[in-house]
Amino acid sequence: MPTNLKSIRNFSIIAHIDHGKSTLADRFLEVTGAISHRKMEEQFLDKMELERERGITIKAQSARLEYSAKDGQRYQFNLIDTPGHVDFSYEVSRSLAACEGVVLLVDATQGVQAQTLAHVYLALENELEVVLVLNKIDLPSSDVPRIKQEIEDIIGLDASDAIEVSAKDGTNVEAILEAVVEKIPPPQGEASEPLQGLLYDSWYDSYLGVVCQIRVFNGQIHKGMKVRFMATGQEFEVDRVGVMNPLPVNVSQLSAGEVGFFSASIKDVRETNVGDTITNAKNPASKPLAGFQRVKSMVFCGIFPTAEQNFSELRDALEKLRLNDASFEFEPETSKALGFGFRCGFLGLLHMEIIQERLEREFDVDIITTAPTVVYRAVLLHGGDVLEIENPSKLPPSQEIAEIQEPLITVTIHMPTEYLGAILSLCEGRRGRQVSMEYPTPSHVVLKYDLPFNEIVFDFYDKLKSVSRGYASLDYEIKGYETSDLVRLDILINGDRVDALSLIVHRDKAYYRGRELAKKMKEVIPKQMFEVVIQAAIGNKIIAREGLSALRKNVTAKCYGGDITRKRKLLERQKEGKKRMKRLGKVDLPQEAFLAILKVE
Repeated sequence: MPTNLKSIRNFSIIAHIDHGKSTLADRFLEVTGAISHRKMEEQFLDKMELERERGITIKAQSARLEYSAKDGQRYQFNLIDTPGHVDFSYEVSRSLAACEGVVLLVDATQGVQAQTLAHVYLALENELEVVLVLNKIDLPSSDVPRIKQEIEDIIGLDASDAIEVSAKDGTNVEAILEAVVEKIPPPQGEASEPLQGLLYDSWYDSYLGVVCQIRVFNGQIHKGMKVRFMATGQEFEVDRVGVMNPLPVNVSQLSAGEVGFFSASIKDVRETNVGDTITNAKNPASKPLAGFQRVKSMVFCGIFPTAEQNFSELRDALEKLRLNDASFEFEPETSKALGFGFRCGFLGLLHMEIIQERLEREFDVDIITTAPTVVYRAVLLHGGDVLEIENPSKLPPSQEIAEIQEPLITVTIHMPTEYLGAILSLCEGRRGRQVSMEYPTPSHVVLKYDLPFNEIVFDFYDKLKSVSRGYASLDYEIKGYETSDLVRLDILINGDRVDALSLIVHRDKAYYRGRELAKKMKEVIPKQMFEVVIQAAIGNKIIAREGLSALRKNVTAKCYGGDITRKRKLLERQKEGKKRMKRLGKVDLPQEAFLAILKVE
C-alpha cells in the first residue's frame, strides 16, 4: 500500500444524469482488478435497491483502487462516483471537497447539458484539475467534432485533447487512468502533523453504530486512538479503520492524503455532523478545516405515521436517514387531521420522493405524506414582522397580512432548437419571465427564465421532459423573494378545515385549482354511511362544492305492497339517522386524498 503522497490520486467522476458515470466506475474497477470478472455486476457502486431500480446514483460512493501505470509505478486511486441529478448536487459538492481533480464525462450524442455545466463550475470553484472525457463513442448517433466544439463554446474548456471512450465496452478506458496520473496533482499534507480529517459522509450501521467517511488532510488515524469532533467537542476511541476496496476492508491506519472510514462505537447520530473536522484528542489541530456551507431546504412536506403508536419508530428512522443525508432536515409538527408527525425539508421533489421510499423500504415504516410546498414569507400589517411560512395552514388571516412573498428561482434549460416553442409556452404558462436566450451552436439553445418556485414544485420537470421528448435538461438556483398576489386555499370536509390539505396559490389560479381539487377529492374519498360535503374556500368564501352521496341500505326491501305510509316512515327514520351520523361521524381520508393535490392538472 503506497503511503508516499506522490503516488496517491483522489478524484471524482462528474457528469449530467445518464452520461455513464456508474458504468465508467465499473470499468475502472475491472481494469484495476479491484473486482474479479465473476463478481462484477452492472452499477457495482450503486448499492441501494432504489439506485438500481431507477438507474440513477443517489449516494456518492468511494472505492480505493491500485493501478500499475505505464511508467512502471504503482498508484493508489481514491475514486468517488457522484450523482448527476440537480437534487443531489450537495452530495457532489461534499465529494469534491475530498478530491484534487475530476473526470468530467460528456455524452458524445447529447453534448453539454445543464448539470454538466453546474458540476464543472463546482469543480472550478474548488480549484480542481479537470480530465475531459467523451463517452458513448460506440453509438451511431455520436458526433465527436460537434460535441468538442460545444464544450469549447459553452464551458470554455480546451477539448482538443479530450479522451474518447466507450464505458460500455471498455474502449480506451485505460487512457483515462493514465491521464489521471499525469494531470491530477497528488494530495498535499504531512503525516507527522496533528490529525486533521474532513468528515464528508456517514451512515448508521446496526452493529458498529455511526460509521464516518473521512479524507485525511494531515496526520494519521489508527485503531485505539482517541479522536475529537471539533464542532461538538465529543471524544471517542476508534475501534475500526478501513477503506472501501470497493467492499469494506480493515486497514491498520489512514495517513495524510488518504480517504477511508472509521467507527468508534458512536451510538447517537446527532454527535456526528458532516463537514466537521476530526482531530487527535491528545494532540489536537490548532484550527478546523473549512467544512461545508449549510444547504437550505427548498421543498417541505409533512410526514406522519399511519398509526400514532409508530411515532417514535418514525423519529428514529428519520434520525438515521438524516445522518446518511445531511441535506435533509425535519422537526416535529401536529396536524388536526393526521395527529403527530414531522415537517420535513428537502432540496427538491426527487429528493423528497427518494426519502419517502427509503423510509418505507429500509426502515419498514408506514407513512402518510402531505403535498409538497415551498417556504413563503408573510409581512405582517402591524409591526412589519416577517414570518417564514413552511406550512400553508400556518398562514395568518388575510386581514393581518400586508403582503406575501414567494421564492423565485432562475431556471437554465438546455435543449435542441426544435423544442423551443413548446418549452417557451410551458414557462409562460407557469408565470415565468424570460431572462435570456442563447444559441451556443445552431442546434442548441440555452434558455433562462425567472419562475416562482411553487410553479415548478409539482410537475414542471415531468412536463418539460414530455414536451421535449426527454432531450431538455434543467438546472436551477434560488434568486430571492418577490411580492405576489397569493391566497390560502382551504379544503373543508363537512364544514371542518383539513389543515393538511391547505395550499398557497396565486389568486388567478385559485378558483380553477379549488374546483379541480374538490372534484378529485370526490373521486378518492370512499362513500360513507352519511352524505359528505367537500368544499374549497378562500378565507370565508366558498369557491367550489362537491357532494358525495351516502351509502343507502334498502330499508323498504321487506315491505311487499301494503300501505305507502309505512315505507315513508322507514325512509324518514333512515334520513334522521343519516343527519345524526353526519353530525357525529368522522370522515377517514385515505392517503390518495393528500396526494390528489399533485394530480390536479
